[in-house]
Amino acid sequence: MNLFGQSFFANIPPVVKNLLIINVIFFIATLVFENMGIQLAYYLGAFYFNSPYFRVWQPITYMFMHGGWAHIFFNMFALYMFGPAIEYYMGSKRFFNYYFITGLGALALQMLVQAFEVHGILGSFIFDQAIQYNIAPEGVQKIRAIYSEPMVGASGALFGVLVAFGVLYAETSLYIMLIPIPVKAKYAVIGYIVIELYLGLNQHPGDSVAHFAHLGGALVGYILLKIWRLQNTNDY
Repeated sequence: MNLFGQSFFANIPPVVKNLLIINVIFFIATLVFENMGIQLAYYLGAFYFNSPYFRVWQPITYMFMHGGWAHIFFNMFALYMFGPAIEYYMGSKRFFNYYFITGLGALALQMLVQAFEVHGILGSFIFDQAIQYNIAPEGVQKIRAIYSEPMVGASGALFGVLVAFGVLYAETSLYIMLIPIPVKAKYAVIGYIVIELYLGLNQHPGDSVAHFAHLGGALVGYILLKIWRLQNTNDY
């Protein structure tokens, strides 16, 4: 007999459970290597395709990297809260595909936006060290950020999960911090996406959040739901 009741993982389906475990393992490894003077994010985070730090495995590994305790806590909390319902609805195999495809879509949109930003500054989609560029200091700062700051986190894939919840469980009422009344899932998700779009279009200096990655995960998730013809259910 288990005197402490059921295990934390008892009612969590296998893909969500393993994603939670792997993310935590990667985060612990990040802390351990950081104490050794090694920044894992520069190997496993995602960089712009023309960056000298870019590696072919990064479009997958970046989804398991996180930038701090708050980052991993809120991402894993969202996965724990919404992931099981989506995995139970889709089935484990389809949910596995959905999660990683939306994560890849998140990176693709973020990198596309970065490409247009680079082109707007340099007149080219790639930086060539052999060319002498005449650009403003703020342009130099932007190029440096794009080429030398890794993108990390499961947020893009999790926006795909949130969109799936908003579509498949549209009428479910959610309680959101600072809002005293329950909000239906479909409205909560739409509101969150509108906020991300606004923040992405009006990103201020010092804002290191990849807002377009969030939007990319949401967009690809919605497209997949339409392709797979997955509809709203009221059984939750």
